[in-house]
Amino acid sequence: MLSEPRSGRLAAWGNALIAGLVPPDDAVVAIVGEDAVHRVEGVPGESAPVGLTLALGRLGALGATGLRVALPAPGHPLGLSGPPEFNARALEAEEAVVCSGAALGLVPEVYEAGPSGDVHVEVVWHCLPVREAPPADVPSLGEAERELAEALREATEVLTRLDVAGSGPVAEAAIEAYRARALRGREVLAPGYPPRAVRVLELAQRVGALVSLAGARGHGGAVSASEMAARAGALRPVERTARRAQVAAYNSVVEERGVG
Repeated sequence: MLSEPRSGRLAAWGNALIAGLVPPDDAVVAIVGEDAVHRVEGVPGESAPVGLTLALGRLGALGATGLRVALPAPGHPLGLSGPPEFNARALEAEEAVVCSGAALGLVPEVYEAGPSGDVHVEVVWHCLPVREAPPADVPSLGEAERELAEALREATEVLTRLDVAGSGPVAEAAIEAYRARALRGREVLAPGYPPRAVRVLELAQRVGALVSLAGARGHGGAVSASEMAARAGALRPVERTARRAQVAAYNSVVEERGVG
Protein backbone atom coordinates (compact mmCIF):
# COMPACT_ATOMS: atom_id res chain seq x y z
CA MET A 1 0.00 0.00 0.00
CA LEU A 2 2.90 2.33 -0.55
CA SER A 3 1.34 3.70 -3.73
CA GLU A 4 -2.12 4.97 -4.59
CA PRO A 5 -4.30 2.35 -6.31
CA ARG A 6 -5.45 3.22 -9.81
CA SER A 7 -9.03 2.74 -8.67
CA GLY A 8 -8.43 5.43 -6.06
CA ARG A 9 -7.22 7.94 -8.62
CA LEU A 10 -10.11 7.14 -10.97
CA ALA A 11 -12.73 7.45 -8.23
CA ALA A 12 -11.29 10.57 -6.61
CA TRP A 13 -10.80 12.58 -9.79
CA GLY A 14 -13.91 11.14 -11.38
CA ASN A 15 -15.89 12.39 -8.40
CA ALA A 16 -14.29 15.82 -8.71
CA LEU A 17 -15.23 15.86 -12.39
CA ILE A 18 -18.81 14.80 -11.68
CA ALA A 19 -19.09 17.58 -9.10
CA GLY A 20 -17.83 20.15 -11.62
CA LEU A 21 -14.72 20.96 -9.56
CA VAL A 22 -12.15 20.12 -12.26
CA PRO A 23 -12.18 20.19 -16.06
CA PRO A 24 -12.11 16.85 -17.91
CA ASP A 25 -8.54 17.24 -19.17
CA ASP A 26 -7.19 17.83 -15.65
CA ALA A 27 -9.10 14.84 -14.30
CA VAL A 28 -7.78 12.53 -17.02
CA VAL A 29 -4.17 13.66 -16.52
CA ALA A 30 -4.44 12.98 -12.78
CA ILE A 31 -6.07 9.55 -13.30
CA VAL A 32 -3.50 8.39 -15.85
CA GLY A 33 -0.60 9.54 -13.67
CA GLU A 34 2.66 7.93 -14.80
CA ASP A 35 0.93 5.39 -17.06
CA ALA A 36 1.07 5.82 -20.83
CA VAL A 37 -2.64 5.61 -21.57
CA HIS A 38 -5.95 4.45 -20.10
CA ARG A 39 -8.87 3.13 -22.15
CA VAL A 40 -12.30 1.85 -21.17
CA GLU A 41 -13.77 -1.26 -22.79
CA GLY A 42 -17.43 -2.27 -22.68
CA VAL A 43 -18.96 1.17 -22.18
CA PRO A 44 -22.69 0.87 -23.07
CA GLY A 45 -23.30 2.19 -26.55
CA GLU A 46 -19.64 1.85 -27.61
CA SER A 47 -18.43 -1.04 -29.75
CA ALA A 48 -14.72 -0.38 -29.14
CA PRO A 49 -12.54 0.87 -26.27
CA VAL A 50 -12.80 4.62 -25.67
CA GLY A 51 -10.80 7.23 -23.82
CA LEU A 52 -11.42 8.24 -20.22
CA THR A 53 -13.07 11.56 -21.11
CA LEU A 54 -15.72 9.92 -23.25
CA ALA A 55 -16.18 7.04 -20.82
CA LEU A 56 -16.70 9.27 -17.78
CA GLY A 57 -19.10 11.45 -19.74
CA ARG A 58 -21.08 8.42 -20.87
CA LEU A 59 -21.25 7.04 -17.32
CA GLY A 60 -22.63 10.38 -16.15
CA ALA A 61 -25.24 10.30 -18.92
CA LEU A 62 -26.22 6.81 -17.78
CA GLY A 63 -26.96 8.09 -14.29
CA ALA A 64 -23.67 7.77 -12.40
CA THR A 65 -23.65 10.34 -9.58
CA GLY A 66 -20.41 9.20 -7.98
CA LEU A 67 -17.66 6.60 -8.01
CA ARG A 68 -16.76 4.24 -5.16
CA VAL A 69 -13.58 2.21 -4.64
CA ALA A 70 -13.40 -1.50 -3.86
CA LEU A 71 -10.17 -3.10 -2.60
CA PRO A 72 -11.05 -6.78 -2.17
CA ALA A 73 -8.76 -9.54 -0.94
CA PRO A 74 -9.33 -13.30 -0.59
CA GLY A 75 -12.09 -13.80 1.97
CA HIS A 76 -12.78 -10.07 2.17
CA PRO A 77 -14.94 -8.60 -0.64
CA LEU A 78 -14.32 -5.05 0.58
CA GLY A 79 -16.45 -2.52 -1.30
CA LEU A 80 -18.11 -5.04 -3.61
CA SER A 81 -21.81 -5.77 -4.04
CA GLY A 82 -21.84 -8.46 -6.75
CA PRO A 83 -22.63 -10.16 -8.98
CA PRO A 84 -20.09 -13.01 -8.60
CA GLU A 85 -18.65 -12.44 -12.08
CA PHE A 86 -17.74 -8.85 -11.29
CA ASN A 87 -16.47 -9.74 -7.83
CA ALA A 88 -14.17 -12.40 -9.32
CA ARG A 89 -12.65 -9.93 -11.79
CA ALA A 90 -12.21 -7.33 -9.05
CA LEU A 91 -10.60 -9.86 -6.71
CA GLU A 92 -8.13 -10.87 -9.42
CA ALA A 93 -7.19 -7.22 -9.98
CA GLU A 94 -7.34 -6.50 -6.21
CA GLU A 95 -9.29 -3.31 -6.95
CA ALA A 96 -12.29 -1.91 -8.79
CA VAL A 97 -14.50 1.17 -9.14
CA VAL A 98 -18.27 0.91 -8.67
CA CYS A 99 -20.66 3.56 -9.98
CA SER A 100 -23.24 5.06 -7.66
CA GLY A 101 -26.51 5.67 -9.51
CA ALA A 102 -25.69 3.33 -12.39
CA ALA A 103 -25.39 -0.46 -12.22
CA LEU A 104 -21.89 -0.49 -13.68
CA GLY A 105 -18.37 -1.08 -12.41
CA LEU A 106 -14.83 -0.77 -13.76
CA VAL A 107 -11.98 -3.23 -13.26
CA PRO A 108 -8.44 -2.39 -14.45
CA GLU A 109 -6.23 -4.69 -16.50
CA VAL A 110 -2.63 -3.55 -16.67
CA TYR A 111 -0.28 -4.20 -19.59
CA GLU A 112 3.42 -3.49 -19.95
CA ALA A 113 4.71 -2.76 -23.44
CA GLY A 114 7.95 -1.67 -25.07
CA PRO A 115 11.56 -2.88 -25.12
CA SER A 116 13.64 -3.47 -22.01
CA GLY A 117 14.63 -0.16 -20.47
CA ASP A 118 11.76 1.68 -22.15
CA VAL A 119 8.72 -0.13 -20.80
CA HIS A 120 5.48 1.81 -20.57
CA VAL A 121 2.24 0.87 -18.87
CA GLU A 122 -1.16 0.79 -20.54
CA VAL A 123 -4.41 0.23 -18.64
CA VAL A 124 -7.71 -1.09 -19.95
CA TRP A 125 -10.70 -0.61 -17.67
CA HIS A 126 -13.38 -3.25 -18.24
CA CYS A 127 -16.87 -1.81 -17.77
CA LEU A 128 -19.18 -4.51 -16.40
CA PRO A 129 -22.63 -4.81 -14.81
CA VAL A 130 -22.81 -4.67 -11.02
CA ARG A 131 -25.55 -5.32 -8.50
CA GLU A 132 -27.10 -2.20 -6.97
CA ALA A 133 -26.68 -2.96 -3.28
CA PRO A 134 -24.73 -1.57 -0.31
CA PRO A 135 -20.97 -2.24 -0.64
CA ALA A 136 -19.46 -4.83 1.68
CA ASP A 137 -17.72 -3.86 4.94
CA VAL A 138 -17.06 -0.15 4.29
CA PRO A 139 -16.76 1.87 7.52
CA SER A 140 -17.51 5.55 8.07
CA LEU A 141 -14.60 7.98 8.18
CA GLY A 142 -14.93 8.25 11.95
CA GLU A 143 -14.88 4.48 12.41
CA ALA A 144 -11.91 4.14 10.06
CA GLU A 145 -9.91 6.78 11.89
CA ARG A 146 -10.48 5.15 15.28
CA GLU A 147 -9.70 1.68 13.95
CA LEU A 148 -6.49 2.88 12.30
CA ALA A 149 -5.15 4.56 15.42
CA GLU A 150 -5.77 1.40 17.45
CA ALA A 151 -4.34 -0.87 14.74
CA LEU A 152 -1.16 1.19 14.42
CA ARG A 153 -0.60 1.13 18.18
CA GLU A 154 -1.28 -2.59 18.56
CA ALA A 155 0.80 -3.59 15.52
CA THR A 156 3.78 -1.54 16.67
CA GLU A 157 3.64 -3.10 20.14
CA VAL A 158 3.37 -6.66 18.82
CA LEU A 159 6.07 -6.29 16.16
CA THR A 160 8.44 -4.61 18.60
CA ARG A 161 7.88 -7.40 21.13
CA LEU A 162 8.70 -9.96 18.44
CA ASP A 163 11.87 -8.04 17.53
CA VAL A 164 10.78 -7.44 13.94
CA ALA A 165 13.16 -5.10 12.12
CA GLY A 166 10.30 -3.52 10.21
CA SER A 167 8.89 -1.94 13.38
CA GLY A 168 11.98 -0.01 14.46
CA PRO A 169 13.78 3.22 13.49
CA VAL A 170 14.56 2.05 9.93
CA ALA A 171 10.85 1.52 9.28
CA GLU A 172 10.00 4.89 10.80
CA ALA A 173 12.55 6.61 8.56
CA ALA A 174 11.17 4.88 5.47
CA ILE A 175 7.61 5.83 6.40
CA GLU A 176 8.59 9.46 7.01
CA ALA A 177 10.35 9.57 3.63
CA TYR A 178 7.19 8.25 2.00
CA ARG A 179 5.09 10.88 3.76
CA ALA A 180 7.50 13.62 2.64
CA ARG A 181 7.11 12.53 -0.98
CA ALA A 182 3.32 12.56 -0.58
CA LEU A 183 3.41 16.03 0.94
CA ARG A 184 5.48 17.37 -1.94
CA GLY A 185 2.86 16.20 -4.44
CA ARG A 186 0.04 16.96 -1.99
CA GLU A 187 -2.62 15.56 -4.32
CA VAL A 188 -3.53 12.86 -1.83
CA LEU A 189 -7.14 13.24 -2.91
CA ALA A 190 -8.92 15.33 -5.51
CA PRO A 191 -10.73 18.65 -4.93
CA GLY A 192 -13.99 18.33 -3.03
CA TYR A 193 -12.83 15.83 -0.40
CA PRO A 194 -13.10 16.85 3.27
CA PRO A 195 -9.90 17.31 5.30
CA ARG A 196 -10.83 14.32 7.44
CA ALA A 197 -10.79 12.06 4.38
CA VAL A 198 -7.28 13.27 3.53
CA ARG A 199 -6.18 12.62 7.11
CA VAL A 200 -7.66 9.11 7.14
CA LEU A 201 -6.10 8.22 3.78
CA GLU A 202 -2.67 9.45 4.89
CA LEU A 203 -2.89 7.41 8.10
CA ALA A 204 -4.05 4.35 6.13
CA GLN A 205 -1.04 4.73 3.85
CA ARG A 206 1.23 5.02 6.88
CA VAL A 207 -0.19 1.84 8.38
CA GLY A 208 0.07 0.10 5.01
CA ALA A 209 3.70 1.17 4.77
CA LEU A 210 4.43 -0.38 8.16
CA VAL A 211 2.81 -3.66 7.08
CA SER A 212 4.72 -3.68 3.77
CA LEU A 213 8.06 -2.96 5.43
CA ALA A 214 7.54 -5.61 8.09
CA GLY A 215 6.49 -8.16 5.48
CA ALA A 216 9.42 -7.35 3.20
CA ARG A 217 12.02 -8.22 5.86
CA GLY A 218 11.54 -11.97 5.96
CA HIS A 219 11.06 -13.28 9.46
CA GLY A 220 13.01 -10.51 11.19
CA GLY A 221 14.08 -11.53 14.65
CA ALA A 222 11.33 -14.14 15.03
CA VAL A 223 13.01 -17.52 15.40
CA SER A 224 10.23 -19.91 16.36
CA ALA A 225 7.17 -21.07 14.46
CA SER A 226 4.92 -19.63 17.16
CA GLU A 227 6.60 -16.22 16.87
CA MET A 228 6.27 -16.26 13.08
CA ALA A 229 2.59 -17.16 13.41
CA ALA A 230 2.09 -14.38 15.96
CA ARG A 231 3.71 -11.89 13.62
CA ALA A 232 1.53 -12.95 10.68
CA GLY A 233 -1.51 -12.82 12.90
CA ALA A 234 -0.61 -9.28 13.97
CA LEU A 235 -0.16 -8.06 10.40
CA ARG A 236 -3.30 -9.61 8.91
CA PRO A 237 -5.95 -7.53 10.72
CA VAL A 238 -3.82 -4.40 10.44
CA GLU A 239 -3.61 -4.72 6.66
CA ARG A 240 -7.35 -5.32 6.53
CA THR A 241 -7.99 -2.21 8.65
CA ALA A 242 -5.79 -0.08 6.40
CA ARG A 243 -7.63 -1.24 3.28
CA ARG A 244 -11.01 -0.51 4.88
CA ALA A 245 -9.84 2.98 5.78
CA GLN A 246 -8.59 3.65 2.25
CA VAL A 247 -11.98 2.70 0.86
CA ALA A 248 -13.75 4.86 3.44
CA ALA A 249 -11.62 7.87 2.47
CA TYR A 250 -12.10 7.49 -1.29
CA ASN A 251 -15.83 6.87 -0.92
CA SER A 252 -16.48 9.66 1.59
CA VAL A 253 -17.79 12.25 -0.87
CA VAL A 254 -20.25 9.77 -2.35
CA GLU A 255 -21.44 8.77 1.11
CA GLU A 256 -21.86 12.44 2.09
CA ARG A 257 -23.97 13.11 -1.00
CA GLY A 258 -26.10 10.10 -0.12
CA VAL A 259 -26.61 11.33 3.43
CA GLY A 260 -27.39 14.83 2.17
